[in-house]
Amino acid sequence: MVKEKILVIGASGQIGVELTLALRRIYGNAQVVASDLREENELLKGTGPYVSLDVMNKEMLHVQVIRQNITQIYLLAAILSATGEKNPGLAWHLNTQSLLNVLDIAREEHLQKVYWPSSIAVFGPTSPQQNCPQQTIIEPITVYGISKYAGEFWCNYYNQRFGVDVRSLRYPGLISYKSSPGGGTTDYAIEIFNEALEEKKYTSFLSAGTSLPMMYMPDAIRATIELMESPAEKISIRTSYNIAAISFSPAEIAAEIKKHIPDFVMEYEPDYRQAIANSWPQSIDDSVARRDWGWKHKYDLQAMTADMLLNLRQAQVQQ
Repeated sequence: MVKEKILVIGASGQIGVELTLALRRIYGNAQVVASDLREENELLKGTGPYVSLDVMNKEMLHVQVIRQNITQIYLLAAILSATGEKNPGLAWHLNTQSLLNVLDIAREEHLQKVYWPSSIAVFGPTSPQQNCPQQTIIEPITVYGISKYAGEFWCNYYNQRFGVDVRSLRYPGLISYKSSPGGGTTDYAIEIFNEALEEKKYTSFLSAGTSLPMMYMPDAIRATIELMESPAEKISIRTSYNIAAISFSPAEIAAEIKKHIPDFVMEYEPDYRQAIANSWPQSIDDSVARRDWGWKHKYDLQAMTADMLLNLRQAQVQQ
């Protein structure tokens, strides 16, 4: 049996940090190579190998894959929804070309597996708002959503045409206390916790009743690893799996935080991100993922809120 050697691209980002640490716990520190264009994240320092890598430089990437004897790649580098709207050409180029570079190298070097995340941003205003199904009308309105939807079909193409075992999840909004938000439309749900503890007030850039699909980062990391460790014959979706946990609005998370911080005050000043949020479904049907490889979320809004506040308070004490 080949010993897995995993390359995580975008390891210093919101998902990358926690996924790298989780993979190192499973496969061993030396077997998971972290890479990013940015400096190594503080949380990763001393936990395993790190290389500075530009995923857009295909030759450099190819050399690293051969030199490090890589068998799996997790490609997490991307320009997210809100940031992408400020520079659509760059977002399209980076999000699609980085994937094509990885898929091409995976085909040439016969890599065991590739992971690439998609997003609920693939859905648009014509998609069903409630319990949005796996297969449905998909007409995204952001360049991020467009690039992710195109990427899903590239993944499917490389699987069908060349046999590349590439797997994907359509992440909802992800909430974490370990790493900073990365320029997405659901970032308010991370910022609100920090502001609640530090200032006891927060001004939301989405309106009070804007309900969106969300997930606590430990569930997202576990879902990713469970998908990647499932036998190939169980994977029926080669574009990207719908995956869900909880849906809530700014008003609902504010009410939950007030149970822990009674004098917390929430205000609302919707900005350009409101239109993006309005185009996305309010809830996701992930029954195919639950059927195919047994996905189950663990954290609801109450459990996530309590855990976020507990960990952020501990971090403040340690500082």
